[in-house]
Amino acid sequence: MQKSGLRAWWLLFSQATTVALAAWFVVGTLKPHWLHSAAPVLLQQVPAPAASSPARVGYALAARLATPAVVSITASKPPARSARGEAPWHPFPLNRRGEGRPQVGLGSGVIVSSQGYLLTNNHVVAGASDIEVLLSDGREARAELVGTDPETDLAVLRIRLPGLPVIRLGRAETLQVGDVVLAIGNPFNVGQTVTSGIVSALGRSQLGINTFENFIQTDAAINPGNSGGALVDAEGQLVGINTAIFSRSGGSLGIGFAIPISTASQVLEALVKDGQVARGWIGVQTRELTPEMVDAFKLSTKQGVLVSGVVGKSPAAAAGVKPGDVVTGVAGKPVLSPAELLSAAAALKPGSQVLLAVQRGSESLELKLLVGQRPKPQIQTDEAPE
Repeated sequence: MQKSGLRAWWLLFSQATTVALAAWFVVGTLKPHWLHSAAPVLLQQVPAPAASSPARVGYALAARLATPAVVSITASKPPARSARGEAPWHPFPLNRRGEGRPQVGLGSGVIVSSQGYLLTNNHVVAGASDIEVLLSDGREARAELVGTDPETDLAVLRIRLPGLPVIRLGRAETLQVGDVVLAIGNPFNVGQTVTSGIVSALGRSQLGINTFENFIQTDAAINPGNSGGALVDAEGQLVGINTAIFSRSGGSLGIGFAIPISTASQVLEALVKDGQVARGWIGVQTRELTPEMVDAFKLSTKQGVLVSGVVGKSPAAAAGVKPGDVVTGVAGKPVLSPAELLSAAAALKPGSQVLLAVQRGSESLELKLLVGQRPKPQIQTDEAPE
Protein backbone atom coordinates (compact mmCIF):
# COMPACT_ATOMS: atom_id res chain seq x y z
CA MET A 1 0.00 0.00 0.00
CA GLN A 2 2.84 2.33 0.91
CA LYS A 3 4.70 1.51 -2.31
CA SER A 4 1.63 2.11 -4.47
CA GLY A 5 1.14 5.50 -2.80
CA LEU A 6 4.73 6.60 -3.53
CA ARG A 7 4.35 5.40 -7.09
CA ALA A 8 1.20 7.48 -7.51
CA TRP A 9 2.93 10.61 -6.15
CA TRP A 10 5.93 10.07 -8.42
CA LEU A 11 3.66 9.62 -11.40
CA LEU A 12 1.81 12.83 -10.52
CA PHE A 13 5.10 14.75 -10.11
CA SER A 14 6.41 13.46 -13.43
CA GLN A 15 3.24 14.43 -15.25
CA ALA A 16 3.19 17.90 -13.62
CA THR A 17 6.85 18.48 -14.52
CA THR A 18 6.24 17.36 -18.09
CA VAL A 19 3.24 19.69 -18.43
CA ALA A 20 5.19 22.61 -16.89
CA LEU A 21 8.15 22.11 -19.21
CA ALA A 22 5.83 21.82 -22.19
CA ALA A 23 4.04 25.01 -21.19
CA TRP A 24 7.40 26.78 -20.67
CA PHE A 25 8.54 25.65 -24.12
CA VAL A 26 5.31 26.83 -25.80
CA VAL A 27 5.39 30.22 -24.07
CA GLY A 28 9.13 30.65 -24.73
CA THR A 29 8.51 29.96 -28.40
CA LEU A 30 5.35 32.00 -28.97
CA LYS A 31 5.60 34.75 -26.27
CA PRO A 32 9.23 35.01 -25.16
CA HIS A 33 8.73 38.53 -23.75
CA TRP A 34 6.37 37.06 -21.11
CA LEU A 35 9.25 35.11 -19.67
CA HIS A 36 11.61 38.17 -19.59
CA SER A 37 9.05 40.37 -17.92
CA ALA A 38 8.33 37.68 -15.34
CA ALA A 39 11.93 36.70 -14.69
CA PRO A 40 13.09 36.95 -11.11
CA VAL A 41 15.20 39.97 -10.23
CA LEU A 42 18.29 37.81 -9.71
CA LEU A 43 18.07 36.56 -13.28
CA GLN A 44 17.71 39.95 -14.93
CA GLN A 45 20.64 41.05 -17.08
CA VAL A 46 23.01 43.34 -15.19
CA PRO A 47 24.17 46.33 -17.28
CA ALA A 48 27.83 46.11 -18.25
CA PRO A 49 30.03 48.66 -16.51
CA ALA A 50 30.65 51.77 -18.57
CA ALA A 51 33.88 51.51 -20.55
CA SER A 52 36.51 54.09 -19.87
CA SER A 53 36.38 57.01 -22.35
CA PRO A 54 38.73 56.53 -25.32
CA ALA A 55 41.58 58.99 -25.83
CA ARG A 56 40.40 62.13 -27.66
CA VAL A 57 41.53 62.19 -31.27
CA GLY A 58 41.95 65.68 -32.73
CA TYR A 59 43.74 68.97 -32.29
CA ALA A 60 41.66 70.65 -29.62
CA LEU A 61 44.72 71.26 -27.45
CA ALA A 62 46.64 72.90 -30.30
CA ALA A 63 43.66 75.13 -31.07
CA ARG A 64 43.18 75.99 -27.41
CA LEU A 65 46.83 77.01 -27.07
CA ALA A 66 46.93 79.14 -30.22
CA THR A 67 43.53 80.82 -30.57
CA PRO A 68 43.82 83.33 -27.70
CA ALA A 69 46.73 85.04 -29.49
CA VAL A 70 44.93 85.36 -32.85
CA VAL A 71 43.06 88.65 -33.28
CA SER A 72 40.62 90.22 -35.73
CA ILE A 73 41.69 93.43 -37.47
CA THR A 74 39.52 96.15 -38.94
CA ALA A 75 41.39 98.73 -41.03
CA SER A 76 39.64 101.86 -42.34
CA LYS A 77 41.08 103.31 -45.53
CA PRO A 78 40.31 106.18 -47.91
CA PRO A 79 38.07 105.48 -50.93
CA ALA A 80 39.65 103.57 -53.78
CA ARG A 81 40.31 105.42 -57.04
CA SER A 82 39.61 102.40 -59.22
CA ALA A 83 38.62 98.77 -58.72
CA ARG A 84 41.12 95.98 -59.19
CA GLY A 85 40.74 93.52 -62.01
CA GLU A 86 39.84 89.95 -61.26
CA ALA A 87 42.84 87.65 -60.77
CA PRO A 88 43.22 84.06 -59.58
CA TRP A 89 45.53 85.18 -56.75
CA HIS A 90 43.51 86.52 -53.86
CA PRO A 91 45.34 88.23 -51.00
CA PHE A 92 41.90 88.92 -49.49
CA PRO A 93 41.21 92.52 -50.61
CA LEU A 94 39.08 95.08 -48.83
CA ASN A 95 35.31 95.12 -48.50
CA ARG A 96 34.40 98.14 -50.60
CA ARG A 97 31.41 100.30 -49.66
CA GLY A 98 30.88 101.96 -53.01
CA GLU A 99 32.50 104.75 -54.98
CA GLY A 100 33.71 107.67 -52.90
CA ARG A 101 33.06 105.91 -49.60
CA PRO A 102 35.70 104.71 -47.12
CA GLN A 103 36.88 101.12 -47.39
CA VAL A 104 36.96 98.70 -44.50
CA GLY A 105 39.60 95.98 -44.53
CA LEU A 106 38.89 92.85 -42.53
CA GLY A 107 41.77 90.60 -41.61
CA SER A 108 43.52 88.79 -38.81
CA GLY A 109 46.73 89.11 -36.84
CA VAL A 110 48.86 87.19 -34.35
CA ILE A 111 50.24 88.44 -31.02
CA VAL A 112 53.89 87.37 -30.93
CA SER A 113 55.21 89.44 -28.01
CA SER A 114 54.07 90.27 -24.49
CA GLN A 115 55.00 93.87 -25.36
CA GLY A 116 52.02 93.94 -27.70
CA TYR A 117 53.62 93.37 -31.11
CA LEU A 118 51.43 91.72 -33.74
CA LEU A 119 52.21 90.21 -37.13
CA THR A 120 49.75 90.60 -39.99
CA ASN A 121 49.77 91.19 -43.76
CA ASN A 122 50.76 94.48 -45.32
CA HIS A 123 47.77 94.43 -47.66
CA VAL A 124 45.43 94.33 -44.66
CA VAL A 125 46.70 97.59 -43.14
CA ALA A 126 48.61 99.47 -45.88
CA GLY A 127 47.31 103.02 -46.18
CA ALA A 128 44.91 102.62 -43.25
CA SER A 129 43.95 105.73 -41.30
CA ASP A 130 42.57 103.74 -38.38
CA ILE A 131 43.30 100.17 -37.24
CA GLU A 132 41.20 98.41 -34.61
CA VAL A 133 42.08 95.07 -33.03
CA LEU A 134 39.58 92.72 -31.38
CA LEU A 135 40.97 90.02 -29.08
CA SER A 136 39.38 86.63 -28.59
CA ASP A 137 38.54 87.56 -24.97
CA GLY A 138 36.40 90.48 -26.18
CA ARG A 139 38.85 93.30 -25.50
CA GLU A 140 39.37 95.96 -28.18
CA ALA A 141 42.28 98.31 -28.80
CA ARG A 142 43.47 100.80 -31.37
CA ALA A 143 46.68 99.57 -32.99
CA GLU A 144 49.82 101.52 -33.81
CA LEU A 145 51.44 100.72 -37.17
CA VAL A 146 55.09 99.96 -36.39
CA GLY A 147 56.13 99.30 -39.98
CA THR A 148 55.43 97.44 -43.20
CA ASP A 149 57.41 95.37 -45.67
CA PRO A 150 55.48 95.25 -48.97
CA GLU A 151 58.01 92.93 -50.61
CA THR A 152 57.10 90.11 -48.22
CA ASP A 153 53.55 91.42 -47.60
CA LEU A 154 54.15 91.64 -43.85
CA ALA A 155 53.32 94.34 -41.34
CA VAL A 156 53.91 94.82 -37.62
CA LEU A 157 51.32 96.42 -35.31
CA ARG A 158 51.43 97.21 -31.62
CA ILE A 159 48.66 97.34 -29.04
CA ARG A 160 49.02 98.36 -25.41
CA LEU A 161 46.93 96.14 -23.14
CA PRO A 162 47.87 94.22 -19.98
CA GLY A 163 48.02 90.44 -19.80
CA LEU A 164 48.21 89.76 -23.52
CA PRO A 165 48.19 86.13 -24.70
CA VAL A 166 51.28 85.31 -26.75
CA ILE A 167 51.55 82.49 -29.26
CA ARG A 168 54.49 80.10 -29.15
CA LEU A 169 56.79 80.28 -32.16
CA GLY A 170 57.54 77.07 -34.05
CA ARG A 171 60.16 76.24 -36.67
CA ALA A 172 58.91 76.30 -40.24
CA GLU A 173 62.12 74.67 -41.46
CA THR A 174 61.19 71.45 -39.65
CA LEU A 175 57.86 71.13 -41.48
CA GLN A 176 57.41 68.29 -43.92
CA VAL A 177 54.85 67.70 -46.64
CA GLY A 178 51.97 65.84 -45.02
CA ASP A 179 52.30 67.44 -41.58
CA VAL A 180 49.00 68.54 -40.03
CA VAL A 181 48.47 72.30 -39.72
CA LEU A 182 45.63 74.52 -38.48
CA ALA A 183 44.63 77.86 -40.01
CA ILE A 184 43.16 80.31 -37.48
CA GLY A 185 41.54 83.62 -38.34
CA ASN A 186 38.30 85.52 -38.85
CA PRO A 187 36.96 84.47 -42.29
CA PHE A 188 34.13 86.58 -43.70
CA ASN A 189 33.98 88.37 -40.33
CA VAL A 190 31.92 85.50 -38.85
CA GLY A 191 34.20 85.20 -35.82
CA GLN A 192 37.29 83.27 -34.95
CA THR A 193 37.45 80.00 -36.89
CA VAL A 194 39.85 77.05 -36.93
CA THR A 195 40.29 74.87 -40.01
CA SER A 196 42.63 71.93 -40.45
CA GLY A 197 44.64 70.46 -43.28
CA ILE A 198 48.13 69.36 -44.18
CA VAL A 199 51.24 70.94 -45.60
CA SER A 200 50.79 70.41 -49.34
CA ALA A 201 54.15 71.79 -50.48
CA LEU A 202 57.11 73.81 -49.23
CA GLY A 203 59.25 76.55 -50.75
CA ARG A 204 56.66 77.73 -53.27
CA SER A 205 58.04 80.69 -55.25
CA GLN A 206 57.70 82.55 -58.54
CA LEU A 207 53.94 82.80 -58.05
CA GLY A 208 53.86 86.55 -58.65
CA ILE A 209 52.30 87.33 -55.26
CA ASN A 210 55.26 88.95 -53.48
CA THR A 211 58.76 90.02 -54.46
CA PHE A 212 60.30 87.55 -52.02
CA GLU A 213 58.45 84.24 -51.97
CA ASN A 214 59.08 81.06 -50.01
CA PHE A 215 55.55 79.99 -49.22
CA ILE A 216 54.17 77.10 -47.20
CA GLN A 217 51.29 75.65 -49.24
CA THR A 218 48.38 74.12 -47.35
CA ASP A 219 44.93 72.70 -48.07
CA ALA A 220 43.52 74.00 -44.78
CA ALA A 221 40.52 76.15 -45.71
CA ILE A 222 41.59 79.82 -45.93
CA ASN A 223 39.09 82.50 -46.92
CA PRO A 224 38.81 86.30 -47.00
CA GLY A 225 39.40 87.54 -43.46
CA ASN A 226 42.00 84.84 -42.70
CA SER A 227 44.68 87.08 -44.17
CA GLY A 228 47.34 87.80 -41.55
CA GLY A 229 46.11 84.98 -39.33
CA ALA A 230 48.05 82.06 -37.90
CA LEU A 231 49.13 78.81 -39.46
CA VAL A 232 50.05 76.55 -36.54
CA ASP A 233 51.41 73.04 -36.21
CA ALA A 234 49.84 70.13 -34.30
CA GLU A 235 51.34 71.47 -31.07
CA GLY A 236 49.78 74.92 -31.47
CA GLN A 237 53.04 76.64 -32.43
CA LEU A 238 53.08 79.41 -35.05
CA VAL A 239 54.77 78.26 -38.27
CA GLY A 240 53.36 80.76 -40.78
CA ILE A 241 51.27 83.84 -41.51
CA ASN A 242 48.38 83.12 -43.90
CA THR A 243 48.52 85.49 -46.83
CA ALA A 244 46.81 84.34 -50.04
CA ILE A 245 44.78 81.68 -51.81
CA PHE A 246 44.53 80.52 -55.38
CA SER A 247 40.92 80.75 -56.48
CA ARG A 248 38.84 81.69 -59.51
CA SER A 249 35.93 82.78 -57.32
CA GLY A 250 37.61 84.18 -54.21
CA GLY A 251 36.58 81.20 -52.07
CA SER A 252 38.80 78.44 -50.73
CA LEU A 253 39.77 75.73 -53.20
CA GLY A 254 42.28 74.05 -50.93
CA ILE A 255 45.33 75.95 -52.24
CA GLY A 256 46.45 78.46 -49.64
CA PHE A 257 49.81 80.07 -48.95
CA ALA A 258 51.50 81.19 -45.75
CA ILE A 259 54.72 83.12 -45.11
CA PRO A 260 57.11 81.02 -42.98
CA ILE A 261 57.63 82.26 -39.43
CA SER A 262 61.40 82.35 -40.09
CA THR A 263 60.86 85.10 -42.67
CA ALA A 264 58.23 86.83 -40.54
CA SER A 265 60.53 86.87 -37.49
CA GLN A 266 63.34 88.54 -39.45
CA VAL A 267 60.95 91.21 -40.73
CA LEU A 268 59.50 91.74 -37.24
CA GLU A 269 62.94 92.25 -35.72
CA ALA A 270 64.02 94.69 -38.43
CA LEU A 271 60.82 96.77 -38.30
CA VAL A 272 60.82 96.99 -34.51
CA LYS A 273 64.52 97.83 -34.34
CA ASP A 274 65.02 100.06 -37.40
CA GLY A 275 61.55 100.82 -38.74
CA GLN A 276 62.48 99.26 -42.08
CA VAL A 277 63.91 96.11 -43.63
CA ALA A 278 67.32 96.93 -45.11
CA ARG A 279 68.19 94.57 -47.97
CA GLY A 280 71.19 94.42 -50.23
CA TRP A 281 71.02 95.64 -53.84
CA ILE A 282 73.41 95.36 -56.78
CA GLY A 283 71.34 97.03 -59.53
CA VAL A 284 70.91 94.62 -62.43
CA GLN A 285 67.97 93.43 -64.48
CA THR A 286 68.03 89.74 -65.28
CA ARG A 287 66.62 86.96 -67.41
CA GLU A 288 66.73 83.18 -67.37
CA LEU A 289 69.72 81.76 -69.21
CA THR A 290 68.46 79.60 -72.10
CA PRO A 291 70.43 77.38 -74.52
CA GLU A 292 69.65 79.87 -77.30
CA MET A 293 71.23 82.68 -75.28
CA VAL A 294 74.28 80.54 -74.56
CA ASP A 295 74.78 80.11 -78.31
CA ALA A 296 74.01 83.77 -79.14
CA PHE A 297 76.50 85.16 -76.60
CA LYS A 298 79.00 82.33 -77.20
CA LEU A 299 79.18 81.52 -73.51
CA SER A 300 81.35 78.81 -72.03
CA THR A 301 78.84 78.20 -69.21
CA LYS A 302 75.29 76.94 -69.24
CA GLN A 303 74.48 77.86 -65.64
CA GLY A 304 73.92 81.30 -64.18
CA VAL A 305 71.73 84.38 -64.65
CA LEU A 306 71.84 86.57 -67.75
CA VAL A 307 72.19 90.32 -67.14
CA SER A 308 69.74 92.06 -69.48
CA GLY A 309 70.35 95.55 -68.12
CA VAL A 310 72.41 97.50 -65.60
CA VAL A 311 70.94 100.37 -63.60
CA GLY A 312 72.89 103.59 -64.04
CA LYS A 313 75.13 104.59 -61.11
CA SER A 314 74.28 101.33 -59.35
CA PRO A 315 76.75 99.10 -57.47
CA ALA A 316 76.83 96.75 -60.48
CA ALA A 317 77.63 99.63 -62.86
CA ALA A 318 80.42 100.82 -60.58
CA ALA A 319 81.81 97.27 -60.42
CA GLY A 320 81.93 97.00 -64.24
CA VAL A 321 79.01 94.61 -64.86
CA LYS A 322 77.72 94.83 -68.45
CA PRO A 323 74.57 93.65 -70.26
CA GLY A 324 75.21 90.19 -71.67
CA ASP A 325 77.26 89.10 -68.68
CA VAL A 326 76.20 85.96 -66.84
CA VAL A 327 76.30 86.13 -63.04
CA THR A 328 77.29 82.70 -61.75
CA GLY A 329 77.90 83.46 -58.07
CA VAL A 330 77.51 86.04 -55.31
CA ALA A 331 79.88 86.10 -52.32
CA GLY A 332 81.05 82.59 -53.11
CA LYS A 333 77.57 81.10 -53.48
CA PRO A 334 76.37 79.89 -56.92
CA VAL A 335 73.16 81.33 -58.40
CA LEU A 336 71.15 79.47 -61.03
CA SER A 337 68.04 81.61 -61.52
CA PRO A 338 66.90 85.24 -61.28
CA ALA A 339 65.00 84.36 -58.10
CA GLU A 340 68.16 82.96 -56.51
CA LEU A 341 70.14 86.07 -57.51
CA LEU A 342 67.41 88.31 -56.08
CA SER A 343 67.46 86.45 -52.76
CA ALA A 344 71.27 86.33 -52.64
CA ALA A 345 71.56 90.06 -53.28
CA ALA A 346 68.85 90.89 -50.72
CA ALA A 347 70.64 88.85 -48.07
CA LEU A 348 73.80 90.99 -48.42
CA LYS A 349 74.47 93.72 -45.89
CA PRO A 350 74.29 97.19 -47.41
CA GLY A 351 77.72 98.81 -47.37
CA SER A 352 79.60 95.51 -47.42
CA GLN A 353 81.99 94.49 -50.20
CA VAL A 354 81.58 91.16 -52.01
CA LEU A 355 82.92 89.35 -55.04
CA LEU A 356 80.59 88.85 -57.99
CA ALA A 357 81.43 85.86 -60.20
CA VAL A 358 80.72 86.75 -63.84
CA GLN A 359 81.08 84.91 -67.13
CA ARG A 360 81.69 87.27 -70.08
CA GLY A 361 81.87 85.25 -73.26
CA SER A 362 84.67 82.76 -72.69
CA GLU A 363 86.21 84.85 -69.91
CA SER A 364 85.56 84.21 -66.20
CA LEU A 365 85.75 87.31 -63.99
CA GLU A 366 85.50 88.18 -60.31
CA LEU A 367 84.32 91.75 -59.80
CA LYS A 368 84.52 93.60 -56.48
CA LEU A 369 81.14 95.13 -55.68
CA LEU A 370 80.11 97.53 -52.93
CA VAL A 371 76.59 96.45 -51.92
CA GLY A 372 73.92 99.15 -51.96
CA GLN A 373 70.59 99.27 -50.14
CA ARG A 374 67.58 98.02 -52.02
CA PRO A 375 65.30 100.94 -52.98
CA LYS A 376 61.75 100.98 -51.72
CA PRO A 377 59.44 99.18 -54.15
CA GLN A 378 57.37 101.20 -56.57
CA ILE A 379 53.61 100.73 -56.71
CA GLN A 380 53.77 99.42 -60.27
CA THR A 381 56.93 98.01 -61.89
CA ASP A 382 57.30 95.71 -64.84
CA GLU A 383 60.80 94.49 -64.08
CA ALA A 384 62.36 95.26 -60.73
CA PRO A 385 66.17 95.33 -60.66
CA GLU A 386 68.00 92.95 -58.33
